[in-house]
Amino acid sequence: QVQLVESGGGLVQAGGSLRLSCAASGRTFSRYAMGWFRQNPGKEREFVAAISWNADSTDYADSVKGRFTISKDTAKIMVYLQMNSLKPEDTAVYYCAARSRPYTVPKRLQGEYGTWGQGTQVTVSS
Repeated sequence: QVQLVESGGGLVQAGGSLRLSCAASGRTFSRYAMGWFRQNPGKEREFVAAISWNADSTDYADSVKGRFTISKDTAKIMVYLQMNSLKPEDTAVYYCAARSRPYTVPKRLQGEYGTWGQGTQVTVSS
């Protein structure tokens, strides 16, 4: 069973950067595609970025393309989200998630993910 714990959130000025980390436990973590989602108060959880199980492909929401980068370090059992040029609208709780099946590609729908972390708060001020 894969367990995920996010970290790295915080308060940052617009235009600044943050790097989120997702630490995973479980022997088969390296076999799973991973994703990042975010949720604002009163809003639906939305897709941010995803990476294939072997890190050979990625996908990004249009709102973050060119600013955010997802990466995966299987040796350390970690997934990262480098966030640059942050905007106030990026403010949200960010969640790391693992696909329901191993050896898969990035997906945008939250229903494709079976394991979720607790989330880490990112607040971007003007």
